[in-house]
Amino acid sequence: MKREIPNILFKSKSPEILGIEIIRLEKIKEEKESFTHSPEKAHQLEFYQLVFYTEGTSEQLVDFVWHKVQKNTVVYVSKGQVNAFKFNEGLQGYLILFTEDYLKEQIAKIPKDTAIRLLTPLLFSPKVHVAQIANLPAYVKLIFEEFYKPTESFNKRYIVDSLFNIIFSKVEEIKKNETDDIKDSEKLRLFLKFQEKLKKTFRRNKNAAFYAQELGVTYKHLNIVVKEVIAKTAKQYIDEFVILEAKRNLINSTIKSTELAYLMGFEEPTNFVKYFKKRTGFTPNGFKKEYNKV
Repeated sequence: MKREIPNILFKSKSPEILGIEIIRLEKIKEEKESFTHSPEKAHQLEFYQLVFYTEGTSEQLVDFVWHKVQKNTVVYVSKGQVNAFKFNEGLQGYLILFTEDYLKEQIAKIPKDTAIRLLTPLLFSPKVHVAQIANLPAYVKLIFEEFYKPTESFNKRYIVDSLFNIIFSKVEEIKKNETDDIKDSEKLRLFLKFQEKLKKTFRRNKNAAFYAQELGVTYKHLNIVVKEVIAKTAKQYIDEFVILEAKRNLINSTIKSTELAYLMGFEEPTNFVKYFKKRTGFTPNGFKKEYNKV
């Protein structure tokens, strides 16, 4: 399969601190013509990304949805998600890029479940508005300055790691306040178990009753939990998950609808086309053509 939308890999520029990079948004805009793939065109990330906007207004694409951004907006993009920028005049900000290994290492240092909202991108919006009282701009500016400061290796790594944990924890805290109706309860934990099992099994089974049985609960109870967490039925969530995976595959390669149908676990390609069109309004090929116009 030839890729039409590239996976953007992480390349660290710091020999002292592997797994994290801090870049000015303006620099990416200035140097976009030198990149092998334009940051204004859709691309799939092989790392995690926090974007903090300090000036201007624009939009950022995350998994086929354009989100309006402005000063003091944070956009979080997980590994595997589709991303793109619109570099409007006057747009400024910072990008904090980090690998999965770096994230795991840092999460081990912060309280359990602190990052639950940032690590479940299909559950929460990727956009966060930061109030001035959060002091987040100061920490973001400081981590940028410390990252490029020529200091002793140990101190530099320790300082950057500490600032990253503060920033990550603060963004999660803001996110928690925005979604305070969703508690870190047994219901949320059950939903996350459902989500994790779905990721591994959706190609083989798209039946909500199957997942209820696998989780040791009734179909009715699973539906109640999913509705409380995301205001959708378990089946609706399964369908949205499958469609998102199909969309990523469609724009990410030259794969044909018939191949994608089998990849998504459909025995008959025609059934996949009907399934996709019912939920998106497009045939798989039609979606690909429509999306490539953007």
